[in-house]
Amino acid sequence: MTAEQLLSEIADYCRRVGMAESTFGRRAVNDGKLVSRLRIGGRVTMETVERVHTFMSEHRSIETRGLVRLRSSAGSLTDTGGVVPDPPRVAMPSGAKDESKTNFRFYDNRQKYLLFVSTCSEKWVVAQRVGMELANIHPRPPAVRVFDAGVGDGTVLARVMRAMHQRYPTMPFYIVGKEISLEDVRLALDRMPDRFFEHPATVLVMTNLYYSEAPWLTPKSVTAATSLVWKEVALTGATSSEFEQQITNLQPFLNEQWRASVSKTSGNPAYAKPVVLVLYREDHKFLLDQVLPRRGVARADYDLVIASQPYRARASAEFKASKVVAPLARSLAPGGRMIAIHSHGRDPGLEIVQRIWPGENPFQTDRHSLLKATRAALGADGRDLNFNAYADNRSIFRYEMHTLPEEI
Repeated sequence: MTAEQLLSEIADYCRRVGMAESTFGRRAVNDGKLVSRLRIGGRVTMETVERVHTFMSEHRSIETRGLVRLRSSAGSLTDTGGVVPDPPRVAMPSGAKDESKTNFRFYDNRQKYLLFVSTCSEKWVVAQRVGMELANIHPRPPAVRVFDAGVGDGTVLARVMRAMHQRYPTMPFYIVGKEISLEDVRLALDRMPDRFFEHPATVLVMTNLYYSEAPWLTPKSVTAATSLVWKEVALTGATSSEFEQQITNLQPFLNEQWRASVSKTSGNPAYAKPVVLVLYREDHKFLLDQVLPRRGVARADYDLVIASQPYRARASAEFKASKVVAPLARSLAPGGRMIAIHSHGRDPGLEIVQRIWPGENPFQTDRHSLLKATRAALGADGRDLNFNAYADNRSIFRYEMHTLPEEI
């Protein structure tokens, strides 16, 4: 049995009984992340498959209770160690459309992810660390070239762009951001009107291409290249309000074109259609003529590449190096720099995880092993590159949760 078949059986079972997939994992095999791992291409043993089938067989009689969600045997722990029953949940009607396959969302719990990143200083700290690298780059005409390998909600990129304007107030900017999530593209673009107002000589490119394609804005396969959606928007006006309105008017285009699905081969998110969106100010088009990318002839040569959390923590060092870091390293200009940031663990968050799932350790790749794997993946292409791990006091930093004075 393949992982996809098992995932389909679990999804059907959970819909019939009105059970959350995380609850199913905990009850069936004592692993609340079972389903999420299957969705991203994880593997399971035959013993796990048998335990899953045994659980569904033994609890088949409860399928008639379609309006009540099964309560976890562990329940929800309170501070005092008591058990709080899960609230009832209305089941999906039998004729309802299965949206799990038609409405793919980049994160399984999107609202929880956004709640986390907006209640801690992670984005601030990352942007500050990236901003330090601006003192070490040496831009060459016609523009300062920056690639963000995972824009997210745009917080880091917007802060870096402010720092860039402070250091290079009169230089044109060429900024490319890779992001596959539609929600993130919306949030990131919402931060850009003020950037176009403060720094008019800006070319901003958003794309959903793969890491091996995005720096060059060119799909590798012939099929994808012929279906590439290339859209240029020349913003008119001179105020951030005017720019905001024109960017907001792009929502129908984004809804139609910026779609993603789960790759059948890797289980990773994949674009349904390759898209490149180019934004710049119409009144600066003459100045930016040599900066604007052209379809099929775009070049990389970036002065700075930002690789902040561009891969899953559980992925192997070889995967991270060959699929993400090495292609980005090849896109650097002579003298260019890439800063890679990923979760390190060894913090209260990991302690909480390990109390719930003893032995759980998703952070198994340190910077030294990643640099070694990247050097191997680059081969001869890495001869002219310097791989710097730096000392812990410079490389390791942390963020804090936002709290009110009375919460401390």
